[in-house]
Amino acid sequence: MLLRSVSARRLDRHGFLGHISTEINIKLGQPWPGDPKRGLAIAAGDLEFAGELVRDPTLCWSPATGAEDWLAAWHGFAWLSDVLAVGPAAREVARKLVQSWLAEDIDSRSVVWRADVVGTRLFAWIAHFDEIAGGKDPALKRAILVSLSKQHRLLSRTAAWEPKGAAALRALKGWIAGSVALSGSGPRLAKALAALERQMSHQIFPDGGHRSRSPSVQLQVIQDLIDIRTLLRAAKIDPPAALQNTIERAAPMLRLFRHDDRRLALFNDSFEEDEVLIDLVLTRSETSGRARSHAPDSGFERLQAGKSLVIVDTGSRPPPGFDSHAHAGALSFEMSHDRERIIVNCGAYRGPKRNLERLPRASAAHSVLVVADTNSTEIRDDGILHRAPISVTCERAEHEGQQWISATHDGYRDRFGLIYTRELFLDADGDDLRGEDRLAERPGARFAVRFHLHPSIEPSLIQGQTTVALRLPSGNCWQLRASGAELSLAESIYFGSGEVRKTQQVVLSGTAAPGGTTVRWALRREPKTIGCN
Repeated sequence: MLLRSVSARRLDRHGFLGHISTEINIKLGQPWPGDPKRGLAIAAGDLEFAGELVRDPTLCWSPATGAEDWLAAWHGFAWLSDVLAVGPAAREVARKLVQSWLAEDIDSRSVVWRADVVGTRLFAWIAHFDEIAGGKDPALKRAILVSLSKQHRLLSRTAAWEPKGAAALRALKGWIAGSVALSGSGPRLAKALAALERQMSHQIFPDGGHRSRSPSVQLQVIQDLIDIRTLLRAAKIDPPAALQNTIERAAPMLRLFRHDDRRLALFNDSFEEDEVLIDLVLTRSETSGRARSHAPDSGFERLQAGKSLVIVDTGSRPPPGFDSHAHAGALSFEMSHDRERIIVNCGAYRGPKRNLERLPRASAAHSVLVVADTNSTEIRDDGILHRAPISVTCERAEHEGQQWISATHDGYRDRFGLIYTRELFLDADGDDLRGEDRLAERPGARFAVRFHLHPSIEPSLIQGQTTVALRLPSGNCWQLRASGAELSLAESIYFGSGEVRKTQQVVLSGTAAPGGTTVRWALRREPKTIGCN
């Protein structure tokens, strides 16, 4: 634990200074495009990270406000690409920010020295070295190189063991970047690459999904792996076969998570994310082919026919170490038609309001059956998942373009004596999605089958309030009919675009009956002659 508490300003006193490079050995260029609008905001002192905005803090690097995730992002310097995207004039802004950070006496116990934060900062400084150190100030260049060497020394002692989950890959990326750029190939690089292979084997399922079961984390992890491959190629070092194989397995899984609007589905703490970035990540993955339709290790199914797409969570909870932001959304699904989302989950929250952080993680924030307004997986006060379904099973069948799945979980057995089964059927044209939600065993518990609607959908009750008509922005209309439960509309919230938006949900409610309960529903696209009337 001593290594974790060593300040970069004191590394030389602990023997961590070692050799100082006089130059870096590689030129990376711009790894990923920056956002000039965000860069202008940062240059103006509007610092928005992890959903929290801090304006022009008096103590620039240690403001009185700013949660841990905010501090990690601010001190990680990944935003350098945004500032530099503003144009050549922004280089001086970037240099001054780096210079002020170097002059700061940062608390040695701060999140600033967490391995993944150090790794992110080290990679960003190396990637943008020419912009931040290429001016007419040789003293600044020297100071940056000294700091890079110190941080790399520290990282070489912490990256392989300190961080957990996807953060470990971010730390390893920084370690590898420093090994290549500052010291070249050799024993340190071999050690870092060996640690990377262990982490890839541990974190990536055989079907290519990340153990967090999060589409947003899937995107981030592929980016990090592509960055590592780019580093090695820039140094004319052949990337390990395991690295390329992992990227080739992970990219089709990212495609599984995409709706036809080119953005991501909302499972396990995910946002829609930027479609241009997703396109670029998939292009740079150097893989081709269609999205996976069946991911048994990760626990997701993709039903696609005509212009309709259904993505279903049929998996168990992420394992410990990967579940700190996971959701209680077992058997939930999302549906879109062409480029328009219809049925969604609520998404994720980033920001300082802890009550909002827990809200979208609840089962009730997902398009799924919920018993007694209780999570199918318990979420403890510290955010870690607790009691979860022990058994989650799924079967899939296809015939002449028709697709069917049946999935079951026992997350309500201990508390309510109930087993939940969901069946979904998509016809060959993609115009008819039918569902059946069943509760077996003990009667008496109240339940609600929830269908959260994208904010662009206009719902209305028709036909004596037994049917909901869903009008899409394109003018297309879908109608949802159900039997075995009472149908109603209720308010909902959508976090998927990164901001809180009001929306609505369709709710099928009832009470579990003796001998079992079955709720049948159908979501069909109506001819334009019928529409939403």
